[in-house]
Amino acid sequence: MEIIKRSDKLLEMERKQLYISNVKPILNQRALFSDGTMAYRNPPQPLKGDKVTIRFRTAKYNVDQVTLVVCDDRHIMKRAYSDDWFDYYETEIEVGDEPVVYYFEIILGAIVYYYNQIGASSSLNQYYNFKIIPGFVVPDWMQGSVIYQIYVDRFCNGDEKNDVTDREYIYIGQPVHKEKDWNAYPWQMDVGHFYGGDLKGVQDKLDYLKELGVDVIYFNPLFVSPSNHKYDSQDYDYIDPHIGVIVDDGGKELEEGDYDNTHASKYIKRVANLKNLIASNAFFANFVTEVHKRGMKVILDGVFNHCGSFNKWMDRERIYENQSEFEKGAFITKDSPYVGYFNFFADEWPYNHKYDGWWGHDTLPKLNYENSKELHDYIINVGKKWVSPPYNIDGWRLDVAADLGHSQEYNHQFWRDFRDAVKSANPNAVILAEHYGDAYDWLQGGEWDTVMNYDAFMEPVTWFLTGMEKHSDEYVGPLLGNNEHFFNTMAHHMSRMGFQSMSIAMNELSNHDHSRFLTRTNHTVGRVNTHGSEAASNGINKGIFKEAIVMQMTWPGAPTIYYGDEAGVCGWTDPDNRRTYPWGHEDMELLEFHRDIIKLHKANPALMRGSYKALYGSQNVISYGRFVDDNLIVIAINNSLYEVTITIPVWEIGIHDGDKIERILLTTQDGYNLGKTFYDAPNGRLTVTLEPIQAAIFRRVYC
Repeated sequence: MEIIKRSDKLLEMERKQLYISNVKPILNQRALFSDGTMAYRNPPQPLKGDKVTIRFRTAKYNVDQVTLVVCDDRHIMKRAYSDDWFDYYETEIEVGDEPVVYYFEIILGAIVYYYNQIGASSSLNQYYNFKIIPGFVVPDWMQGSVIYQIYVDRFCNGDEKNDVTDREYIYIGQPVHKEKDWNAYPWQMDVGHFYGGDLKGVQDKLDYLKELGVDVIYFNPLFVSPSNHKYDSQDYDYIDPHIGVIVDDGGKELEEGDYDNTHASKYIKRVANLKNLIASNAFFANFVTEVHKRGMKVILDGVFNHCGSFNKWMDRERIYENQSEFEKGAFITKDSPYVGYFNFFADEWPYNHKYDGWWGHDTLPKLNYENSKELHDYIINVGKKWVSPPYNIDGWRLDVAADLGHSQEYNHQFWRDFRDAVKSANPNAVILAEHYGDAYDWLQGGEWDTVMNYDAFMEPVTWFLTGMEKHSDEYVGPLLGNNEHFFNTMAHHMSRMGFQSMSIAMNELSNHDHSRFLTRTNHTVGRVNTHGSEAASNGINKGIFKEAIVMQMTWPGAPTIYYGDEAGVCGWTDPDNRRTYPWGHEDMELLEFHRDIIKLHKANPALMRGSYKALYGSQNVISYGRFVDDNLIVIAINNSLYEVTITIPVWEIGIHDGDKIERILLTTQDGYNLGKTFYDAPNGRLTVTLEPIQAAIFRRVYC
């Protein structure tokens, strides 16, 4: 064991740096740090048999001993190197098959502290200990990537020949409708209301996305489906020709008063004709190639918990009943090869309506995996098919992934099988799940890579900046500007995700299921059916929105823009959040702001993959740091209605006496400023004044 001698000279240095008092030794808790980045765990994603170097940071000459505690093994760490302010301790361990759970014990005289994922404490809560899962490798390309979510029907219409036509078929009891006015608001009953957006429209805008700074396109579902949202899959094997290509058209729309889809000959020809299906898949394969040529990637939405009543396996609408290329559906006959894919409650064939629907919805038949190995194998192969040639997508977003199956045991087994199949076909494919709440059990290396980050991003950011619930269904005043709630919530949920999953999590402000963030800034509780669409734009605050964007582009993970947010689109929760992209009517200031801050995000390695540390908090005001090597970044947010002057302890991320700091971005309620302003940090402390509703990003000047 190496004991560090404490001389009078060192004590004087520590007094000068405000590290200790002249009465008794004080352990500088704020200096203690470690995480899962390469600087503190190398390699950060070890395989079985790897030797891993674990590092820990303390204030310089401030501790007597640092011990890495791994289960019952204690590894006394050696001081490997120092800089002006910190000592860095390290030790090496070898990992085997089993997860390695660890924490740090720090000793100064009679003082003992413990350190794990939520920081330093005089008592240990092992719930938050660090964890290494040998062999759990998440795609490196996702870390810091800028994702752009596209709801295809509402993004851009590139091919009017594939548009859904009025009365082409009946959906949930109503004739479908083609909206003629691109800028019209969505209807309250919107699912059968189409604007004509398609993959050709996205392809036409690929250069726009590249210029914006997008790295990854995440699509809401693209497979054959009767709805505009396509979460009720009709055929997992094919891209819907309405958003792909229709090479063999014909048939007729339904007559006025006819609600029988067996007469919907135009729809049947479009979606059950193999020429259209094969052509749409070929178009998609070429589309992905074009995306890859531009250095971007593609993630598809997989809806595998349930399908739709139109699905060829069920065929409740009898679309496929008389199509020779398709087997009879389970709704049609008990002799269907797909009867085992569903849970029927009664023997009432032909045309059996008594089956299990997800949450009781008969339009969303629940898939009955436990009763059908054929179904299990089919969907596993679907997962593998689309990440393989000729399609070569780069990953899956999994809809309501925790609901799949009828038991947790089966659910976990399915996702293990799914991961094995997908990763065998494309080891660099990402698997991310929609999940609300603690996803710990699925993030243990054998199932999901990560999640849509509601718990450790969207919700805490929304509460802190707006006081609003993410649907705009509730306003909770005590959470608005509550810095303690914000930091504590973030620390808890980030630690439960683990570093690898957290570092690539999908960090959204808005999406297709929740109100647009810009609308949440008006602090108004409501939905389109209570307030109307126009009210979603009343009283909005673009200054608060820019604060949120700053946080999105500087927080650990993958910042994810919901199409149109960058152009100032507002909207209540579903369906109003699914407005069209306002081509020709964009908010150009917000659009340019997105372009500029994405450039800033990508130009700073700390914002892409650096460590994170909370630095300062008071009511309505927070500051945090991101840091890696010599790239040291400080973010400060003033969400109050008053000017504030704060002093940020930037020494905690390695900014020293004599360092120059440049402000590289400043937002205001009316605009933003990229002009540089320089600051000093005496004693490692940065004092700044922020105007009301203002965000700023600072960077240490590298010499």
